[in-house]
This record gives sequence, C-alpha cells and structure tokens, in this order.
Amino acid sequence: MDFTSTLQKIFVEEKDIPAEFLLPSQIHQREYLSNGEMVPWNGQVHEVFSPICIKTENGLERKLIGSYPICTEAEAQQSLDAAVAAYNNGRGEWPTMGVAERIHCVEQFTGKMIEQKDLIVKLIMWEIGKSFADSTKEFDRTVEYIYATIDSLKNLDRDSSGFDIVDGIAAQVRRSPLGVVLCMGPFNYPLNETFTTLIPALIMGNTILFKPPKFGTLLHYPLQEAFRDCFPKGVVNVIYGRGNAIVPGLMHSGKINVLTLIGSSKVANELKKSHPKVNRLRAVLGLDAKNAAIVTSHADISLSVKEIITGSLSFNGQRCTALKIVWVHRSVADEFLRQFNAAVGQLKYGMPWEKGVSLTPLPETNKIEYLNECISDAIANGAEIVNENGGTSAASFFYPAVVYPVNSKMKLYHEEQFGPIVPVVPFDDLEETIEFLIESTHGQQVSIFSDNADEIASLIDPLVNQVSRVNVNTQCQRGPDVFPFTGRKDSAEGTLSVADAIRAFSIRSLVAFKMNETNKQVINEIVHKDSSNFLSTKFIF
Repeated sequence: MDFTSTLQKIFVEEKDIPAEFLLPSQIHQREYLSNGEMVPWNGQVHEVFSPICIKTENGLERKLIGSYPICTEAEAQQSLDAAVAAYNNGRGEWPTMGVAERIHCVEQFTGKMIEQKDLIVKLIMWEIGKSFADSTKEFDRTVEYIYATIDSLKNLDRDSSGFDIVDGIAAQVRRSPLGVVLCMGPFNYPLNETFTTLIPALIMGNTILFKPPKFGTLLHYPLQEAFRDCFPKGVVNVIYGRGNAIVPGLMHSGKINVLTLIGSSKVANELKKSHPKVNRLRAVLGLDAKNAAIVTSHADISLSVKEIITGSLSFNGQRCTALKIVWVHRSVADEFLRQFNAAVGQLKYGMPWEKGVSLTPLPETNKIEYLNECISDAIANGAEIVNENGGTSAASFFYPAVVYPVNSKMKLYHEEQFGPIVPVVPFDDLEETIEFLIESTHGQQVSIFSDNADEIASLIDPLVNQVSRVNVNTQCQRGPDVFPFTGRKDSAEGTLSVADAIRAFSIRSLVAFKMNETNKQVINEIVHKDSSNFLSTKFIF
C-alpha cells in the first residue's frame, strides 16, 4: 500500500468520531454584536467547512460545521460609528471610567468566557485543525494572559497613584486611551493572538472594532453576548465581511486611531497607506517571519533535533515564531539529517482529537498546492526531499517534507512557507548565516545551537541587531508572555508582552501644577472628593 492510501485512512466516518469531541450542532450565526446589540442578519453568509474531512460515499469531504454573516461596508461603517460614538472624543463612559471599574468589567467578561470553554475549544479544533490538547492549551493560556494583564495594570496604576515634584512643579502621570482600535487577529491562534491585543486595548479605555480571522471565525460567536453584557454600549463591535471589501473604507475614514494586525506585512502596508492622516495612526503589528536555526559544528545534535523538530513542526509549522529555515554546518549535516528525519518519522499524525497527535490537517484550502510548488521549485534548483514519505498528501493533510540542500535560488530560502516543510541549508562559515539574516526582509527571532561559548558570543552581538530575540540552544517562541515580543524590519511594529501591551494601546498623560497654596488646595479637594477618575490617589488592591 502506498503512503497516500495510508494517509487517507486517518480520516474516518462521522459515526466513528468520539462523541465527546463532536460539536453539539452546526453553528449558523445570523447575528453579530454592534452598538451594544446583537443585530440580526438576513444577508449573504459564508459556510464554514472544517479541515477535518469525513469519509462519505462520495469520498473524503470537508465537514460543514456552520456559517457566519458576510456583511458589507455599510454594516462595517455602522459599527465604526458606534465605536466612535462610544469613545466620544475621549468623553465617553468607557474612556473616562476609573481603572478599577474597567478591570471589574474585564473580570466579569472573563468569567463568562470560561463558561463557554468547552464549545470554544471544540470550535478551535474543528475550524483550524489544531489538536484538542493544543486547543485547550490556547484557551487556558488566553485566560491566564487576561489575568496577567489585569495584575500588570493594577501594578502600573499603583505606581501612578502618587505625585512627582520637580523644580516646584507637581505632576501625576498616568496612561490614557488612544481612541478607536481596529483589531484583526490571525487564524493560527485565533483566540490567543487576537486577545493579546484586544484585551489590553480594551482595558486601557479604547473602543474596539474587531474583525475575526478568515479561519477561526465561529469560535468568537459564543463570546459576543458576554461582550455586550459586560461593557458599555458600542465599546466592542464585531465586524464581518471580506477584508478587502470592508476594511479599506474603515481606514479611509480617518476615524481609526490604532491598527492592530497579526498578519502579512503587505496587507499592513496597504492599510496604513490608506489612512488619510498616517501621523495620527498608531500601529501594533505582528507580521511575517522567517526564523532561522543555526546548528554549528559544536552543537549537541540530539538537543538541536529535539528543539528544532518542535520549533519547525508544532501545529504543522503554522506559527509566526516557527523555525522556517535550518542552517547546519556541513561537517554535521549528515548526522543532523539522520537524527532529524528519524524524529519526523516518530511524530504521530492523525485527527486532532487523538491523544498525542502532532500532525493534523491544514485549514487553508489552497495550502497544499502552494507547498507542492515550493518543493517542485526546490527540486528544480538542486534539492531533494530527504525524509521518508516527505511531501505526501491526502485531502487536507500534508506529511512534513525535509528539503536539502536548499540554496538562495529557491523559494524556500526566501519565502515564509508557513507549513510543514523544513528547508535545510548547509554552510561552511558562520558568516554565511549572519549575511542571510542581514539580507532577510524579516527580523523576528533566531535560534543558535552550540556548546561553544565563544562561538555563541560571536553570533549574539551581530544578531541582536538583526532580530529581536536570540534563543540559545532553544527553539524560537513567543513566551513567556512577560517577555517582550516584537520584531525588526518587516516582522513587527510595536512591542507586545503583558506589560508592553497595555502601554502600546495607551499614551502617557499628566496633570501638572505649580506648588502654590491655591493649587495645592484645589488638587487636594479634587482628590478628597474623588471627583476625577484620572487625577486620583486611590490604590487598587
């Protein structure tokens, strides 16, 4: 039996899917949150087909799990107007609300979100093919992130509750919101990556226009009533429709104050240029990446393989932080490939609900065609697939391909494949790896594998000026969430972490006064009467 036939057998009939992993029913969304109401929708809809295929009498077919509205620019503009009205030039209920009250609203929302955990986790699995274990982890990590954000804001507010006195002038410095935030998240972490921008933007007093990703859309539906019930009218608005149809008009309006996008640099550039007042637009962007691993002649090969196998193929390589090109010193290349290919062969592949599964179906309908194009291009330019069964596909599943030796003539050398292909480049001189990162349009992270301290040091100093994070004998990754997460060049704009994010969606503002008796009396009266939410010495516990 050929391997294609073997792969086809991972897909099962619907009756063979364990009941505990099935959705309660198809979710056909016919409403969306706008201006504090769940607005009915009777127009065009988009059907959602899972990457999980089902065996039928007609062969393998993607399972229909629901549908959602395809709204137009008119509905998007109505939601924008709602967000603008709720912000009201900084005078709205939400932006003027005290920090403790905003935190309380977010805590209420988080409680309601936890009530929907079972459904949301299943929707992550069914919509994007992520393993059930990793879908659960994504939900739990998101809740942890929200609570960490709350704690960080409490600490920040405590530090800001006093007055600084310099040269006879006293001031209280706090952070205030920026305005209307357009938030667009990615499909690969449709809950977590979205909420790592949406929640900080929200808790700092901004109003939100949120567009769910193309894949991983339905999972946000169970949360919309919670947004409606926990926040003032118009503070959170969820917009639907084709991105190229509804988003440009929102930007052209000039009413978007912050653009936050986890996606491609090309899209980000086009959207930023379409804003009529670019100097007024703040952008918080997580974009493309081509993170490299560098395995030197002094590397522990077993450790390198262990880290790189996870770094390159976790969630099928569909992560911005994934290792997308591996540089290996020619003297250890054969041994590295031997161990790496064996490790790939040990990865469990199958359906997302299977315990211990590592490789699952891909959500993008045209992805396998693109991956095959990359492989064909590499073969035409002198490389080959070096692992057993590499590049074999069946329906929505693509078995990982290790491609070697990759060179600069190939797509895989330059493009972010965002999928289960591992390009391996042999090198003789470490300068080659440094030059690659200098010339690359991406600059997120790099991983160095070596046991030689002098060698590592010689790479750290030039590479910290090319990427934002250098990992030593460790795969590239986002976490822990308290660490800065950003990138150079076309990989990011702005910095995210728990503490950085609340700063990214706010600006330092201050109230200052000369230290004379009249001013001291006035300020003391304001603080004593608690008549200002901004100028306050309240301590949040």
